[in-house]
Amino acid sequence: MLKSSLKAFATLWLAAFILSPVTAQAAEKYSFDKAHTQILFFADHLGFSKSQGEFHDYDGYFSFDRAAPEKSEIDVTIKTASIDMDMEKWDAHMKNKDFFDVETYPEMHFKSTSVEVTGENQADITGDLTLLGQTHPVTLHVTHNKSGKHPFNGKYVAGFSAHATLDRSLWGMTYGLPMMDKNVELRIEVEGVRADEAQ
Repeated sequence: MLKSSLKAFATLWLAAFILSPVTAQAAEKYSFDKAHTQILFFADHLGFSKSQGEFHDYDGYFSFDRAAPEKSEIDVTIKTASIDMDMEKWDAHMKNKDFFDVETYPEMHFKSTSVEVTGENQADITGDLTLLGQTHPVTLHVTHNKSGKHPFNGKYVAGFSAHATLDRSLWGMTYGLPMMDKNVELRIEVEGVRADEAQ
């Protein structure tokens, strides 16, 4: 009887030992700290300059698995009418049918499909971008800047920088081609607050 009880105890202890790291390493969910997150793009203006725009209204989340970054994911929806080119007339043009057609397509959506670790604190996040009613893959080249307790509010924060280049013509945004380059540079700066501390 004693031998049987010891064997059962040993089995339970071993199971707890094996399973506990899995729990500790589970992906953590984060909400965007919008004061410190920027979604920027740079588009060619007739070869003279790269004009900067930004989207202010978005929502979603990302999860980050520190032990297995390839299990991380991101899901974000952006309100296209929140585009800001620092000029009202220019904003209006970007919102019409030449570009984002915000009345017909009020949102664009990005959801990751895979994460490939490419180096220390580096990864490529590939996902589906739905824009103007079409969906095509986009790969973000991402750097994990830092994770830890925020020195002022004490919340656990993760920060990332990402960049990508996309061909706007794939989504049917062909206005100005070929005088205006089809390639658009994306730059995204993200800070997220871990879900258990977001309140």
